Amino acid sequence: MNDSLRGARIATFVYFSLCGTLMGTWVVNIPAVEERVGMTHATLGGLLVLLGLGAFIGMQVAGPLTDRLGARVVVPATGVLCSAALVLPGLPRDPWTLAGALLVFGFCNGCLDVSMNAHAVHVEKAYGRPVMSAFHATFSVGGVLAAVVGAATASAGLSPATGMAAMGVLGIATALISARALLPTVPIAAKAEVRVPERRGTTGRIWILAALALMVMLCEGAANDWSALHLKDVLDAPASTAAFAYGTFAATMTIGRLLADRLAARFGSMAILRHGATTAAVGITIVTVSPWIWAAFAGWALFGLGLSGCVPQLFSAAGHADPAAAGANVSRVAGLGYVGMLAGPAVIGWLTHLVALNHAFVLLILLCAITAVAAGILRTGPDRTPEPAHSGP
Repeated sequence: MNDSLRGARIATFVYFSLCGTLMGTWVVNIPAVEERVGMTHATLGGLLVLLGLGAFIGMQVAGPLTDRLGARVVVPATGVLCSAALVLPGLPRDPWTLAGALLVFGFCNGCLDVSMNAHAVHVEKAYGRPVMSAFHATFSVGGVLAAVVGAATASAGLSPATGMAAMGVLGIATALISARALLPTVPIAAKAEVRVPERRGTTGRIWILAALALMVMLCEGAANDWSALHLKDVLDAPASTAAFAYGTFAATMTIGRLLADRLAARFGSMAILRHGATTAAVGITIVTVSPWIWAAFAGWALFGLGLSGCVPQLFSAAGHADPAAAGANVSRVAGLGYVGMLAGPAVIGWLTHLVALNHAFVLLILLCAITAVAAGILRTGPDRTPEPAHSGP
């Protein structure tokens, strides 16, 4: 295998980890920032919508920009911008300033998210076999790293701004150092010369992929915010025990993404999406109906394991549908998926006004079932991952 290709894959791992670390650093500092600004949970919840809005806008901007300028330019640039913007939410002392800081940080994070995924598609195409899921697993590892560093800075008595600034400086250095290993930029004129004519229906299929991403990521967002509360409020588990519900979900999500590439190479991306969504449906069904804490843990574990490989397959399919427009297509799928991630907690919260929390999870069962039925969208078309052309790690 070409050393430059291996280096590009390693660099992509670095950027995914960087993105996860930057977002995770903000997440672990939320309580301290909330106290510093002196706002209620309700106010914070409203401001977090601006973070999501900024990310969505950034995704739509960065996708076409990556296609035009190339990932080797856009990925490190957005990595530097996102790292620099990390300190902004740690500085404000009033909600209005924090709102602007979160909008900017979200925008930069969305730009980095889409551009690195577009580059990951090109790396996967060069490898000739699935490698996308492992990149997404590295994003989760970045979140764990942020939690460890955040705990260390808090115990050292550092302010949120100081800790976030230090992580931002490290992020800038990481983004710049890793830039040289990315795949070379292909001039847009050259792309036009080699571009395969777009098949009829490709745009429609991209939006179907985006709709599936919305459903899958809505399920993931619901698990992020409601798994621990489910054990505490529905099953009367102690708070210390309930906290492990999300940990179980996140752990199996990470493990599944580390395994999904090899499974996709052997059985195909459609099988990963179909069987993954089916497994997730079984898991959340167990959560919905079981009166036992141990069974709920098993259900959340299956839910995370099933969902783990779904999003990477959808992103990969979008990118391979038209390599010359990989950034734009990934931005559509990622953008709508991100809407689902943000909407998940809110939708479940709204349903709890009508039914019990565990009964609200029936919606997640339906979304997983729909995804499993619609997985055939990955069977045909130019978005299939190429047959293996390389061996080795």
